Amino acid sequence: MKIAMLARNANLYSHRRLVEAAEARGHTLDILNTTRCTVNIASHRPTVSYNGETINGFDAVIPRIGASITQYGLAILRQFEMSGVWPLNESVAIGRSRDKLRSMQILAKHGLGLPLTAYANDPKQAEELIKAVNGPPVVIKLLEGTQGIGVVLAETMSSAKSVIEAFRGANVNILVQEFIKEAGGTDIRALVIGGKVVAAMKRTGAPDDFRSNLHRGGSAEVIKITPEERSTAVRAAKRMGLNVCGVDMLRSNHGPVIMEVNSSPGLEGIETATGKDVAGMIIKCIEDNARSGKTKTKGAG
Repeated sequence: MKIAMLARNANLYSHRRLVEAAEARGHTLDILNTTRCTVNIASHRPTVSYNGETINGFDAVIPRIGASITQYGLAILRQFEMSGVWPLNESVAIGRSRDKLRSMQILAKHGLGLPLTAYANDPKQAEELIKAVNGPPVVIKLLEGTQGIGVVLAETMSSAKSVIEAFRGANVNILVQEFIKEAGGTDIRALVIGGKVVAAMKRTGAPDDFRSNLHRGGSAEVIKITPEERSTAVRAAKRMGLNVCGVDMLRSNHGPVIMEVNSSPGLEGIETATGKDVAGMIIKCIEDNARSGKTKTKGAG
């Protein structure tokens, strides 16, 4: 098979591992810098150009689109979809997962466990938001944040109101969530591929940091998850429409609650913690599913 990967940094561990895994299984994998791709939307045949030259002949595309270029990356991915190339994760599903508010609305609709969450536009409603999630303390998140950036723990009513008012004063959108104290600064990352949890790890935040992101200095170790946690991760991936994703959960007193569904999960932490060949499993998923024109959304919607 001939596989394309949309990614800006070919040297990242995750991207190198996917290339290695693809080549080990007899495939070719070309990394295309997403920002150097352009689309021709005027022709009858949708095409993608790379560095000015039309590209074709790919059987599948792996989108590893950075959060800072989500909209541009999704436009490129849609063009691949419309030309019949099978995407590991579809553009519509990635768009859902990147919109924190929309993703939580979808998960809540289908009865999946979530922390109490509130959203409003008017900073004058700050106190109402805080009380709606049984705070303080509360966690305040930028809707566009990633890897723990733009996440603040406010421990008092006055500090929470100040943070909310400051964010809204800067005209950025935020969510306010309950603080799950019993999680103790740890969370669970369950990696789902093709409707199954294939690996799981427990992440612990750096000292004096309630965030457990590995990019923020956290640590990871292998963990055995419960049947309820496994079911929650699989159902979350299904409802978001993602073939591959990392589902981040906290262990609360009332069961697992989902913090985020990541459509481009990093592989280094999970492979190191579990010793599993996650990259190989992703390539196997492509082998089993990639068919021309099989994309559900056909790049639209």
